[in-house]
Amino acid sequence: MEGPFAAPAEHSWTRVSPRLARMRRTILVLIGIPVIVGISVGLSFVNTLIGVGAGIIVVALVVAAWFSIGRNLRSWGYVERDEDLLVTHGAMFKKLTIVPYGRMQLVDVEAGPIERSFGLVSVKLHTAAATTDAKVCGLTPDHAGALRDRLTALGEAHAAGL
Repeated sequence: MEGPFAAPAEHSWTRVSPRLARMRRTILVLIGIPVIVGISVGLSFVNTLIGVGAGIIVVALVVAAWFSIGRNLRSWGYVERDEDLLVTHGAMFKKLTIVPYGRMQLVDVEAGPIERSFGLVSVKLHTAAATTDAKVCGLTPDHAGALRDRLTALGEAHAAGL
């Protein structure tokens, strides 16, 4: 069901880097394995069968999260049009944000220590209305820098008429 979330005519979504899924899956494994071991060992003191059952449930949840990370990655995308930027994301709860270049006030480029270790950067657009800010996660530094420069230039060009 694409409908209102489909890419506009004559455009296609620019997808984010697969490194984003790699980063999120690494975090999942680093957190998931200690949680599995902790729950299984902790509950096995109460009852071995309960500990094993809880461990199996947590493993199933980690496996489901592993696959949902890939599905979520495929939902991220953006399109640069002449007058605006479209950003979409969300596998279960889809969201499409359209930011007119003339409404942009500022473009942030940000990356925390985990993102930097995976070579990822996010670009965030701020507008006058707080609810219309848009963020494109999972970009490589080269793509993020180029997107930042294009958006800044387009924002200045479209705001010149105000």
